[in-house]
Amino acid sequence: MTMAKEVLLHSCCAPCSSAIIEWMLNNDVRPTIFYCNPNIYPKEEYETRKQEITGYAGRLGLEIIDDDYNHEAWLEYVKGLEGEPERGSRCLECFKYRLLRTAEKCKELGLQEFTTTLASSRWKSLEQITQAGMWAAGQVGGVSFDARNWRKGGLQERRNQLLKENGFYNQQYCGCEFSMCRTADKKSD
Repeated sequence: MTMAKEVLLHSCCAPCSSAIIEWMLNNDVRPTIFYCNPNIYPKEEYETRKQEITGYAGRLGLEIIDDDYNHEAWLEYVKGLEGEPERGSRCLECFKYRLLRTAEKCKELGLQEFTTTLASSRWKSLEQITQAGMWAAGQVGGVSFDARNWRKGGLQERRNQLLKENGFYNQQYCGCEFSMCRTADKKSD
């Protein structure tokens, strides 16, 4: 019997994670889930998303690691980029911040590879996510980033099915207060 490949999966939320986790388990990949999202605002939103992915991981018997919620450090990291549009330089820096923490955790756990559920969202730039993941792996050394496009192979459709089947909370904005403002602006147009 072969051992499942182990990876660290950076998770932004349960809806984006569900089809990826299902694919991994069906393809002999065992993810450890890393919930690292200091960008999420307000804290209650962070907690709601964390509860959803923690419950889902528990039902599947998967380990989940909660990173420290340090919104102030994240704000300092993206300082000066607050007015950037979605998919702009603030988003790239946000991805770099979160994926660097993921790469560091990957190495700390003795794993060789990490990936992210951010690459499942049609609202995110795959180019930016890949750039951030490769950069993070290079900063840490000894780990690699799986830059897979998690939107392909029916995973986007499966994500939507699992969202309904599990009754997941489905947020209406990326997570940070800046994306929250942009979403509200779009709705009022």
